[in-house]
Amino acid sequence: MENQEKVLVTQAGYEELKEELRKLVHEERNIVIQELQEARAQGDLSENADYDAARDHQARVEARIAELENMLSNIEIIEDKKTTKKTVSLGSTVEILDLDSNEKEVYTIVGSVEADPFNGKLSNVTPLAVALLDTKVGSTVTVTNVDKPYKVKVLGLK
Repeated sequence: MENQEKVLVTQAGYEELKEELRKLVHEERNIVIQELQEARAQGDLSENADYDAARDHQARVEARIAELENMLSNIEIIEDKKTTKKTVSLGSTVEILDLDSNEKEVYTIVGSVEADPFNGKLSNVTPLAVALLDTKVGSTVTVTNVDKPYKVKVLGLK
């Protein structure tokens, strides 16, 4: 096998991926089989929209299963470093202050697979996370993004 890039996730993210794979393999596949059987029972498959939809559903499920299996075989769990909370690192929960808007925000820096900015999970490859990594509480960093750079201050680490 080629040298695959490691997929960085927290322990919680790893458990979520395993659960998604379990549901797809043990539940969703059975739903697809049922859909295919019902569509086949309608007769002529050449112009059967239900059969086409079931086959499309099957293709999406199988593609996601393959994707998850590949990810899980290349997982690297981000260690929760409880003892070293001095600098921002992958897996850190960081409280920041946007110095332009004067708004406080809290993010956990995770691998891109787990990223969910609307729920406070920031991908480690985003401009904000890149700027924050390896900084200490009290540091002010400039975040360079497409629009215009802005400054944030690191208020705390959890």
